[in-house]
Amino acid sequence: MTRLWLAVLGASVVSFAQKWLGYQVPPELLERPRIRRITTLLPVALLGALVAVQTATSGPELVLDARLAGLAVAMVMLVLRAPFLAVVVGAAVVTAAVRALGWG
Repeated sequence: MTRLWLAVLGASVVSFAQKWLGYQVPPELLERPRIRRITTLLPVALLGALVAVQTATSGPELVLDARLAGLAVAMVMLVLRAPFLAVVVGAAVVTAAVRALGWG
């Protein structure tokens, strides 16, 4: 077995153990106000970090390209409460247009 497969199997075991440990947490602990606030905001923070990394990096480098223009349009449309499908299409159109103009 190669090192890659050992890493995949190890990560799988760790992920399963982490999920299993989550089920062992007493419900009283999860009902505390501070813990509830943290667990409510955690997915938003993780999604924001994922969007930032995927938008502003290419490998190990920080890049400023057309994806940032699309993200900016998406943020404005979300603030204006546009439907989600319109946000996705608007961001894609702006990103494509900026790329067609030669930036990124």
